[in-house]
Amino acid sequence: MTILVTGATGNIGRMVVDHLLDAGAPVRALTVDPARAALPDGVEVARGNLRRPETLPAALAGVERLYLAPTPDTVVDVLTLAREAGVSYVVDLSGEPESWWGSVTTAVEDSGIAWTHLWPGDFMENSLSWAPGIAAARTVREPYPEGRSAPTAMDDIARVAAACLLTDAHVGRALSITGPEVLTRVELAERIGEALGEPVVFETVTRDVAVAEMTEVMGPEAEWYVDTILAGAVDNPVQVSTAIEDVTGKPATTFAQWARDNAAVFRG
Repeated sequence: MTILVTGATGNIGRMVVDHLLDAGAPVRALTVDPARAALPDGVEVARGNLRRPETLPAALAGVERLYLAPTPDTVVDVLTLAREAGVSYVVDLSGEPESWWGSVTTAVEDSGIAWTHLWPGDFMENSLSWAPGIAAARTVREPYPEGRSAPTAMDDIARVAAACLLTDAHVGRALSITGPEVLTRVELAERIGEALGEPVVFETVTRDVAVAEMTEVMGPEAEWYVDTILAGAVDNPVQVSTAIEDVTGKPATTFAQWARDNAAVFRG
């Protein structure tokens, strides 16, 4: 059984590769530039790009299972090639049909290939955008202190993906993936302060100020992030999911633990 991991040098895909290797699974990793990918020993490296489906047939040859990173613009063509190559099961990173990655979900279900959807919410790693302000002044500046989420560590999502790829137990399921607790933006800043051993202050600013400041870190995606993710979290009725522990048998990472693991980044 050959498993192809797409987005294999991206944040989550790279971790999926590691977890599959740890399980002793045969892994083929898709990357645009194999020479620079720095993938571990034991991985078969294949050249290709999800945004250029014509580059994929060789990488898909002999593949039975596929981890699909989200590329909504080309997903239909990618899945057509996967089906023609004999791929029998796709584990995709996507979202509810009405979400920004919902077109991936729809395309996978329409492909005729067996599937499991992974629907994560907020990533813990999104708070790394706070690192410059915390390192410089132990301050977080955002417009919605009451925004709530149950953020998930990317490595936990990768653990779920790898576990699903190694069994048929979750075929046909859409797994909503969250961290183990609901936290406000202020509480997230407090957890980082606890990891640093120094208070981190949440300073409420206007929407326009937040967009301008985040643009320096996030570029043109800053406006979308403030208006969609941050504003949308204010009245968000977050439900904590147990999918991480249910699928992997290990508890989900807490934000406090993640903050301790990444304290050096926030210290600068």
